[in-house]
Amino acid sequence: MTGYGRATAALGAHELTVQVSSVNRKTLDLTVSQPREWESLEPAVGELVRKFAARGKVHVDFELTGANGAGPVAWDEAAANAALDRLKEFATRRGMAFEATPELLWQVTSAQRKATALPAAEEARPTALATLEEALRAFAAMRAQEGATLLKDFEARMAVLRGHVVTVAARAPLVASTYRDQLLKRLRESGLDLNVGDERVLKEIALFADRCDISEELTRLRSHFEQFTALLKSEGEIGRKSEFLLQEISREVHTVGSKANDLEISRAVIELKNELERVREQIANVE
Repeated sequence: MTGYGRATAALGAHELTVQVSSVNRKTLDLTVSQPREWESLEPAVGELVRKFAARGKVHVDFELTGANGAGPVAWDEAAANAALDRLKEFATRRGMAFEATPELLWQVTSAQRKATALPAAEEARPTALATLEEALRAFAAMRAQEGATLLKDFEARMAVLRGHVVTVAARAPLVASTYRDQLLKRLRESGLDLNVGDERVLKEIALFADRCDISEELTRLRSHFEQFTALLKSEGEIGRKSEFLLQEISREVHTVGSKANDLEISRAVIELKNELERVREQIANVE
């Protein structure tokens, strides 16, 4: 599922901004962008992210602004003077004239510029993780909104699937009698004078009725539909469970199509498979 969350906090002389974003992915793929000095925080970051996300390509970005990149410039004047003295001695020993040009002064003083040190990882840990959690809560809220929209879509698609099953169930009892009529018609056209009470005809019809009986598959389909609908409304992670249920539904639909031996049922099965594929594509976005 897609999502985005952002939070800020003061951290010493800096401002810390944490951003969390994600795009769809079947598994959790976490990347973290943070100051090199904070690499030891990455396990704690990963543990916290997993409390809010089980799927998706999730990126966490820690950004520090303020004293280390803005405000008045602070120079290490003593270090700059020492560097200039060493350069002058170096030039004198080689009989070269030394002139401290503005360009040289800028290069030396810039090299000796004081930088406000970043807070150490352990010092920054409480604020960094608290700010990350705040960003993750905003991230989760956005994903929850998307989840509510997806739920409505799934409910509509389940209604379509149930409608096709109703069509199949209504047609199923007529399959054996239709086959009987077709069988007798073919026998008559072949010049064989057999009636519906003939033992051979009855046996053939009984065998066909047994082969094309899909009552068990329809019962299991209805049960899987109920389980899937209940799962969609349950708390916690549902992505992998729903994928398993969809596999079971698909298996039953395939069996119905292979056993029914009826044109109308075959058409309904095609529609069932098409709609199931749409549900399967969408469920890949859900945790």
